[in-house]
Amino acid sequence: MTTSTTSPPTPRTVGTVYITGGASGLGAAVVDAVLAAGGTPAVLDRVPPQQDGVAHVEVDLSDSAAAEEAVARLVEQVGPPTAVVTAAGTDACGPLTEIDTETWEKVVRVNLFGTVAVVRAALPHLEAVRGTVVTVGSTLSLRGMSDATAYSASKFAVRGFTHALAAEYAGRVGVTLLIPGGMRTAFFDGRTEQYKPGPDADLNDPRHTAATVVTALQQPVGSEIREMLVMASGESSWP
Repeated sequence: MTTSTTSPPTPRTVGTVYITGGASGLGAAVVDAVLAAGGTPAVLDRVPPQQDGVAHVEVDLSDSAAAEEAVARLVEQVGPPTAVVTAAGTDACGPLTEIDTETWEKVVRVNLFGTVAVVRAALPHLEAVRGTVVTVGSTLSLRGMSDATAYSASKFAVRGFTHALAAEYAGRVGVTLLIPGGMRTAFFDGRTEQYKPGPDADLNDPRHTAATVVTALQQPVGSEIREMLVMASGESSWP
């Protein structure tokens, strides 16, 4: 019998992780997960993060130029990123004809254009260290849902963008698409009752979803998790 002397692959250190939407919800859970893994989180959001001592640049991610500038400011504060996680997101629930154009398009600007702008600005830094991008889709990037045209359109687009980015930067930057189901966050706050999860809805703990992000970031160089579907066991939006 031959005994292998090959050492097991070494997980990558988490490093400096730029997190959009890191002040709340999944983004805040990713900040905690990065800290727990020994990494350095830095947040791009409209408000400061919940955790003391975490670098932050205030930015409206619906403005692509401002998003790119915010990345440059974070580089000055904490150094270049080794990873980017695009957790920022918004929605606009209701029939298409009842949502005004500006509100509908802002969902796309935040969810898609904000994601693209931050990734574009970070790519030169990530390529220098063979870093990782984790974009955040949704189960509604796999199938549409009534009264969610803006959100579904934006998340379908994030999925397509991520697949194309993975092909374009293969071997140079790791690219992972995270597809989360519903989570127990403030994302549903402010909606009318018909668009809130019901009292018996099985929603995931955002900390569990955030832990999978760290798993993607720690993959050894040359190994990538291309897509992760993460949800509570009783999630109703998939399959």
